[in-house]
Amino acid sequence: MDDISGNSPLMDDFSHLNADMLHTILELVSDGIWDWNANTGFVYRSPGWYEMLGYPRHSLENTVFTWESVIHPEDYPQVMTIFDNYITRRAPHYQIEYRCRKQDGSYLWIEDRGYVISRNADGSVARMVGAHRDIDLRKNSIEQLERRNQSLEALVTERTRELSRVNQQLQLQLDENRSLAERDALTLVANRYRLEKVLLEESDRAQRFRLPLALIAVDIDDFKPINDLHGHSVGDQTLVRVVECLENCVREGDLLARWGGDEFMVILPESSLETAKAVAESVRQKLKDMPLGGALNVTLSLGVAERQLGESPAALMARADQALYRAKAAGKDGVSE
Repeated sequence: MDDISGNSPLMDDFSHLNADMLHTILELVSDGIWDWNANTGFVYRSPGWYEMLGYPRHSLENTVFTWESVIHPEDYPQVMTIFDNYITRRAPHYQIEYRCRKQDGSYLWIEDRGYVISRNADGSVARMVGAHRDIDLRKNSIEQLERRNQSLEALVTERTRELSRVNQQLQLQLDENRSLAERDALTLVANRYRLEKVLLEESDRAQRFRLPLALIAVDIDDFKPINDLHGHSVGDQTLVRVVECLENCVREGDLLARWGGDEFMVILPESSLETAKAVAESVRQKLKDMPLGGALNVTLSLGVAERQLGESPAALMARADQALYRAKAAGKDGVSE
């Protein structure tokens, strides 16, 4: 069904229906009904939704993050792509099948359908309703039928087991290689590749759910003389110690990455400019109080920026970098925005 906001008198009545009355009605419905108020962020989920996934009624947070958290990681990108296409009117329907995590840790196949019933003046979603329907039995029946049709399965069981073992080993190796490919060899924090990848993901998420997102650019003041006077070995040790300081200051959920040379960046999801400035100042002060050994006196210059609506990751990084240069120009050992 298309986006139906404003197209039907019945839907107009529904969109203005008192929320308490609507939710009372939905208490009687067995399907997993949800009602998202995009302007407040509140998401109502019917008792049927909780029962379907094995949770006590109304036991989870009434936000979009609850929905995000139960989607199978492999299904998440496709779900968000189809959801984005619908709420931005690039697609006429929102309907998709994917797996949701139950309270016991197992996954249940569901069909998710939703409709925008009202929009704001700027075209963004104001309210959307939908339903999650249990299709696990149908999905499992199809899988069982496919297995029965594999007439040679008994003859290749042992070979399949061996191949599975080899595949697991290859997967472990692949995961290790992927981890190495996304990690800086010296400092062991995320590298530039992972930084750009995560910043793109977080920018999409911030745009989708209208969340704040901040970035801190960090540079070691007068790092070149350290290498020139003390050698690259001391320079490398300095980088490692600075990273230890940064890791002690950033919060769980933030991403610290080496941007290049002696420059680092910190991604702060769901964080405002003021929060980023506070974290940056904490990093700057902690490094001044942290003994690095020898006669070294290391300070940091930091630039902070908060993502603007519709801003690209590259533009956000550029603004954080410009703020960093302003901190340098102001005399170093400081935080600028």
